[in-house]
Amino acid sequence: MAAARLAVDARNKLGEVPVWDVAEQALYWVDIEGKKLFRLDHASGAVREWQFAERIGSFALRQQGGLVCAFESGFAFFDPASGAVDWIARPEAMIRRNRFNDGKCDRAGRFWAGTMDDRLAEHTGSLYRLDPDRSVHRLDGAIGISNSLAWSPDDRTFYFADTMDGAIYAYDFDARSGGIANKRVFVRTDDQPGSPDGSTIDAEGHLWNAQWDGWRLVRYAPAGHVDRIVDLPVQKPTSCMFGGPDLRTLYVTSAIWDLSAAALATQPWAGGVLALDVGVAGLPEPRFAG
Repeated sequence: MAAARLAVDARNKLGEVPVWDVAEQALYWVDIEGKKLFRLDHASGAVREWQFAERIGSFALRQQGGLVCAFESGFAFFDPASGAVDWIARPEAMIRRNRFNDGKCDRAGRFWAGTMDDRLAEHTGSLYRLDPDRSVHRLDGAIGISNSLAWSPDDRTFYFADTMDGAIYAYDFDARSGGIANKRVFVRTDDQPGSPDGSTIDAEGHLWNAQWDGWRLVRYAPAGHVDRIVDLPVQKPTSCMFGGPDLRTLYVTSAIWDLSAAALATQPWAGGVLALDVGVAGLPEPRFAG
């Protein structure tokens, strides 16, 4: 049993997408509904935050410094030092009901992010890839809630969840071109207590997934079966990422969302960032090449 500790009592309404910066030895994450980005310094424990004009769904580190972000309305660069936002593209400006959600960088330095129906009702979302030359490519559509982007260590498989479907999908991945093909179901969560949210890959090639409303993390083997379940003291874990000096601390973001006062009384860490030692290491998070 992996015992969780409270790394940051963040009280996030919708904490999401933890990203570990190996160079800075710091953890970044967002509160989507709070329109905030946070940074935890590992050595000092100091937490810094940035407030935005609109929701930020996801982000990745950049090779030249700063972040590339998927704000609710589109892609932009963000400089934490100056606070400057440099807009790149708004590929769904015509679809007012959609917003960007989960995103991550592949090992070739391309940023991937998906959109979702903000009303949580229809499959109006798409999956996009932002290349270092700032070109935007639509790779898939008819998505309800984009989540769980990850790549196998050998770069042959891309994982992507549609939370509305209750499924994590696998695609064949072409690392050279950044193309995906042969979409198939990796796992369905119909018989599990929660729905698939954010994920990360460990050094052994297993996929760790946070189950929204499930009170747990699930580690899936590359073949798709449940390898391990880690129970958590929060109902709505949202995503996870390995960090720490040796990449052996699994950080988990969580949400308060619509929890009642009575429910919050039983889970005082809800909305916080948790940390666990699960006995396996993660992989360094890639940086955007542009």
